Amino acid sequence: MKRLILTTLAVVLFAGCVTQKVDWQARVGEYTHAQAILDLGPPDKSATLSDGTVVDEWLTEHSHVIAAPEPYFLARGDYFGPATPTYTETYVPDYFLRLTFGPDGELKSWKRFAR
Repeated sequence: MKRLILTTLAVVLFAGCVTQKVDWQARVGEYTHAQAILDLGPPDKSATLSDGTVVDEWLTEHSHVIAAPEPYFLARGDYFGPATPTYTETYVPDYFLRLTFGPDGELKSWKRFAR
């Protein structure tokens, strides 16, 4: 019974870590604007150019700040006053996916970028 529980726990843990990465280069010429909207939802930004090309952007990851504590390494008596806790802040920007569709509605190019 113990072995079954451990095996089930391991399967659930590893299954939760698996994410499929989309191979956008393989979708160029095969993927349509309608399929993109069905898969990704309505774009956050969209522009139609004079030649009929459609450029859509989706926000794929929101920006956030990671704050991590730092250890306080001074020995007793090497500081003046109480020990002050310190931390490091790291800013992670927004990440976007830009898909460009030709006038025929097929994917012509793609780009991932941060802003």
